[in-house]
Amino acid sequence: MRPDWKTLLNSPRPLIMGVINVTPDSFSDGGRFFDHRDAINQARELAAAGANILDIGGESTRPYSEPVSLEEELRRVIPVIQAIAAELPTPISIDTYRAPVAQAALEAGASLINDISALRFDPDLAPLAARAGTPVVLMHMQGTPRDMQRHPHYEDLIGEIKAFFRERLAYAVSQGIPRDLVILDPGIGFGKTFRHNLEIINRLDAFLDLGCPLLIGPSRKAFIGHLLDLPNGEVRDVGTLAAIAVSVLRGAKIVRTHNAAYARQFLTVMEAILKAAVGS
Repeated sequence: MRPDWKTLLNSPRPLIMGVINVTPDSFSDGGRFFDHRDAINQARELAAAGANILDIGGESTRPYSEPVSLEEELRRVIPVIQAIAAELPTPISIDTYRAPVAQAALEAGASLINDISALRFDPDLAPLAARAGTPVVLMHMQGTPRDMQRHPHYEDLIGEIKAFFRERLAYAVSQGIPRDLVILDPGIGFGKTFRHNLEIINRLDAFLDLGCPLLIGPSRKAFIGHLLDLPNGEVRDVGTLAAIAVSVLRGAKIVRTHNAAYARQFLTVMEAILKAAVGS
């Protein structure tokens, strides 16, 4: 059954997007879910822990990474999406910038397109999303994964990201994608320095007047490792919660995380505390 995305995106509570990297070289989990059976088991665990969305990706976009072939990306993600969609009611997102992968993923059971290129890398992706009536995540990135971390520089970080969003949002709408199905992601770690990432999270509310749900993906990112002196991404989940907290307080609608159980527990307690403060 296709999810009612407009209702979901307008719900009062933040949504948890659980990450499943079907790759051998993910920075966050070391390729633990490259095997299809492991990826499907991880989907079960994330859904049971309270993930509202399962985000499936078959190409690593860590800094300095190289793209994989179209055939390899399809081989990695489509069987996993088919299996998850047949078993779980949790909405599935396909993390790709390629229209053929998105098309196959939607046919397999996905219902959201999460595009790191904001519809720039494949001209066929926007028309596909418009025809399918599916939500699209438009992410800001300076450069490409191969070169984005070499010399990231901004004269006006928030202003430049906001101008990018305005242009990409206008393009998406011009291609027939409904404005209320566009989600904006400022791209933590994608062409950003350590301090850029901190500023984006702290000033996330600057993007609220664009009128679109905001997605934030700080999970296990290098800036957390830098702050805590933790080179291994898998042990950065506690630090991730601090980034999630500020992001939600600044207006994030969707938090993308590798540890849905921690995020669900954390957000439940935070919500209770905030409600109690209002009630008093």
